[in-house]
Amino acid sequence: MFDHFVVSVLVCPVLLALAVRWLADRLRPEAAVTVLVVSIVTAAAACLVSLSAFALKAVAELHPVAVRLGFSDAVVRADTSREPWVPGLSVVLLLAALAGMARVWWRHRRENAIAAEFRGLPVDADRVAMIDDTRAEAFAVPGRPGRVVVTTGMRSALDDRQYDALLAHERAHLDSKHHRLVLLARLAAAAHPVFRWLTRRIEFLVERAADERAAEQVGDRRVVAKAIGAAALRAAHTRVGLPMAPASHDLRSAGVVPRRVASLLAPRYAAGLLALVAFPVALAAGSVIWTGECVADLGELLYAAGLLH
Repeated sequence: MFDHFVVSVLVCPVLLALAVRWLADRLRPEAAVTVLVVSIVTAAAACLVSLSAFALKAVAELHPVAVRLGFSDAVVRADTSREPWVPGLSVVLLLAALAGMARVWWRHRRENAIAAEFRGLPVDADRVAMIDDTRAEAFAVPGRPGRVVVTTGMRSALDDRQYDALLAHERAHLDSKHHRLVLLARLAAAAHPVFRWLTRRIEFLVERAADERAAEQVGDRRVVAKAIGAAALRAAHTRVGLPMAPASHDLRSAGVVPRRVASLLAPRYAAGLLALVAFPVALAAGSVIWTGECVADLGELLYAAGLLH
């Protein structure tokens, strides 16, 4: 079973992380972000299942457990006799992953509770709730229906076209369910440490996807770029303490503003590279298949241990 540990826990996640990091800056973000997030989430889930299988093997290696269930613990241990550390390490990694995912989920619930305070605000026909506040803030609040919260401080910092770009950006987050993609990416990062290398990249990619959607709706990439810069400058001068919504995805967050502006003004996407998203998809699918074989091998091992008892 050791080869399953190597492939599902080490090789596939590392190769996938490298592929996602390389592709993230070379594909149109709105075309790639969902595929890339689903790929790393799938690989992370496969990794968790593999770790669970090896953790179960670690339990089966305990003599009192084997006696109780009527199988040979020696046969179970013999399968990884050259790598006796794998089952124990798998238990540690699995517990660490579950604890990390629990922290991510707790943080999500806390942020969702804060966002709930804004869901009761009255909105206009454009699903916009305007708050009288000198701080420059704008963020999307998911829900049924979702809404965009904008402060008067932010509204006064933008002209009409820039304000339209801001609203288009935030609506893109709502319509594309970007909050779910970010949550899934954070859970994957908690499940496997190599995916932590991608968290900021995914969040930046989500913002870029919303930028591109806003540029399509407004019809002028320069207007969106100017809106990003104006919002960031005004927010830097008016923010006091923490943001009004800690997990908000707005025109300033998730990445360096100059990079987003530069991407809008001089996009460098190679259309021919879109086919390369098949590579992370194939890696994720291969990880699932290999994990399925791991679970099957564990079942066969436990069956053989019972027969040889």
